[in-house]
Amino acid sequence: MQYLDDLDDLVGTVGLLAERIRGLTLLSVFFVLSLVLQLAAVWAAIMNPPLALAAALVLCVALVLNTQPGPAA
Repeated sequence: MQYLDDLDDLVGTVGLLAERIRGLTLLSVFFVLSLVLQLAAVWAAIMNPPLALAAALVLCVALVLNTQPGPAA
């Protein structure tokens, strides 16, 4: 029975380690995608300022519309 308890502890440890690796992987992917988005925005602002301004305006309007409360029912 002690072997089964040890096996259970091993499986739990591997699961916790896998969860930590998954969390670090997701955080790394988030940082890389954030950096790519920022670099794309800078590139768009340098190459085509009116297009960058239009994209920023659309994002700002979407943000304002999503933060306003809806009509009372």
